Amino acid sequence: MNLKNVASILGLLMVLNGGFMLLGLPFSWYFNESLMPLLVSGLGTSALGLFVWQFFRRQSKKRELTKKDGYLVVTFGWLTMSFFGMFPFLLSGAMESLTDAFFETISGFTTTGATILTDIESVPKGILFWRSLTQWIGGMGIIVLTVALLPMIGVGGMQLFVAEAPGISPDKLKPRIKDTAKRLWILYLGLTLAETALLKLGGMSFFDAINHGLTTMATGGFSTKNASIAHYDSPFIHYIIIVFMFMAGVNFSLTYFGLKRVFSKVLVNEEFKAYVAFTVLFTLITAIGILVWTDSPVEQSFRDALFQVISVITTTGYITADYTSWAPLLTVFFFFFMFLGGSAGSTTGGVKIVRHVVMIKNSFLEMKRLLHPNSVIPVRLNGKAVTQKVTYHVLAFIIIYLSVFVFGAIAVSLTGVDFLTTIGAVATSVGNIGPGLGSVGPVDNFAHLPWLTKWMLGFLMLLGRLELFTVIIIFTPYFWKKV
Repeated sequence: MNLKNVASILGLLMVLNGGFMLLGLPFSWYFNESLMPLLVSGLGTSALGLFVWQFFRRQSKKRELTKKDGYLVVTFGWLTMSFFGMFPFLLSGAMESLTDAFFETISGFTTTGATILTDIESVPKGILFWRSLTQWIGGMGIIVLTVALLPMIGVGGMQLFVAEAPGISPDKLKPRIKDTAKRLWILYLGLTLAETALLKLGGMSFFDAINHGLTTMATGGFSTKNASIAHYDSPFIHYIIIVFMFMAGVNFSLTYFGLKRVFSKVLVNEEFKAYVAFTVLFTLITAIGILVWTDSPVEQSFRDALFQVISVITTTGYITADYTSWAPLLTVFFFFFMFLGGSAGSTTGGVKIVRHVVMIKNSFLEMKRLLHPNSVIPVRLNGKAVTQKVTYHVLAFIIIYLSVFVFGAIAVSLTGVDFLTTIGAVATSVGNIGPGLGSVGPVDNFAHLPWLTKWMLGFLMLLGRLELFTVIIIFTPYFWKKV
């Protein structure tokens, strides 16, 4: 490992982080708010980051990253971004405790969307914009952006890209990883601006439109309103957000090919077909349940069902209705949705649909192998055989994911949180969803939880955002052994 090289890249991340903070200044100026919180935080973070970047860059003779370096950069990169990103909240007075400020910030960068704010609309607009921007940065991954800039300091980016999305990862759009990162970010920015324009057309103010554009494409779910999207009694706005949440849950490589009208790659993709099938099936079940157990009109029942199903599957976390108030059966359904996740190569959290597809296929084929023990029967995905290594990785991931949920629930319960709130808070944190169950349900927040619980949940958010292995591997003894 080259720790000096790792430190220099963390310094670059700090420079970028500080620069992003300054983007909230026009909103602070326009709404006659104090510029100091964002100005001091942004300039201070960038200045310190510039010093760290240049100092360790000169000290490091070897510029190429190893795989271990990649894991360290990604994990500590997220922690560094979250640590310095909390200062605007503290300096503005929006949050008084370091625990709450760090919780809100890591919830943003991991695109979880769990909040401790009890009155969002009273928070200064510049700070709210920074809050939304943390999700947009974390959505595609600041690491991918850095991959595109790493040639500036002579460092190859493949190790970072692998560490950012371990396991089954998106196809390269171009042979070089730098070009892939650039195209993904251009696509990400374009879709964000398109949604912003449509939301403005639908009646939102520009400030609200751009904030919701940022947090929708990031599948983050931070809103500028206390009631989230339920604040807007507009079917047009609801359907626009539904469409962009769904798009954000699709593998960005497929979205790229779809916009290039290479539909053959989209239509044969089994993960995409499963994503559509799950969405349609669960929406119909939920809509029927709403019609049976409530007196909502047909169109509203369908719209609320579609919105909430896509919001939870894509781990966005917006709400237009309280799904825990419909019926106990639907509440159980939504709890299981928290373990589904969107597509690999998207901004969503959760297990990811492609892993479920591989697991289900392998389970059925295992029965066939029992009948034909001498046959070689591989799992096939998109017409290609999935290697045994990938299959084992998927099974290991799901086992570890469930183990993290179980042990996380045990740990949180020891802090005195009730059972329903515990399983809801842990599931939504690991899955990077936002609203949970119990006292952290869709119409509640996380402010009342004990300080220790918030730190636990923050760690679970990081685990979920970096897909478990990236963080857990650092705590293993063989990671630190010299080979």
